[in-house]
Amino acid sequence: MDRITATKTAKLADECHKKFSLSESVKNAIAKTSREEFVPAGFRHNAYKLDALPMGSSQWISSPLTVAKMTEYLEPKGADRVLEIGCGSGYQAAVLSHLFRGVFTIERIEPLILEAKARFRKLGFTNIHTRLDDGQNGWTQYAPYDRILFSATAKEIPSKIFEQLCEGGVLIAPMQAGSKQIITRFKKTGGSIQKEELEECDFVPILNGIQK
Repeated sequence: MDRITATKTAKLADECHKKFSLSESVKNAIAKTSREEFVPAGFRHNAYKLDALPMGSSQWISSPLTVAKMTEYLEPKGADRVLEIGCGSGYQAAVLSHLFRGVFTIERIEPLILEAKARFRKLGFTNIHTRLDDGQNGWTQYAPYDRILFSATAKEIPSKIFEQLCEGGVLIAPMQAGSKQIITRFKKTGGSIQKEELEECDFVPILNGIQK
């Protein structure tokens, strides 16, 4: 990352921290990730604003503040492997890659996962593993995961996803609750799931199947 970009990302991390208190590790992960690499060329000038931006396939790249919050809510400290459902542009996965040894990210829209893979390669991320699939299946091959993150809104969490979460693990998902969406944290203890509602949010909904 060149000096100008490093200054911009550090400033972005500070702005997120001012609006929502971040741990040092999460703040550093935001500061180390060049957001402009993940936004469409026409929006590069807006890459360092705290706004969600449109990208291909009628999807959105989340606001950096939302990414920072979701990452903080995951409680990444001491966790080793994370599964992300909804790779999108790859920005959230790139932030997670600074905090986890292994990041496993699934996307159902083929052009998006191919673009994200190319970005990861170009930027030298070697600990991010990608898969084209319906994210609601999870990724059993590498389960269980210490943390699971949904980057799209779910009406419910499939039981097979909870099965792929470690004992003591944390799952963060935007959940549809009537007309609202609420970021919700689930913790798995002694085989049962504790649920905690955190704050309102606005994500695209999870859809079924694969889109070529």
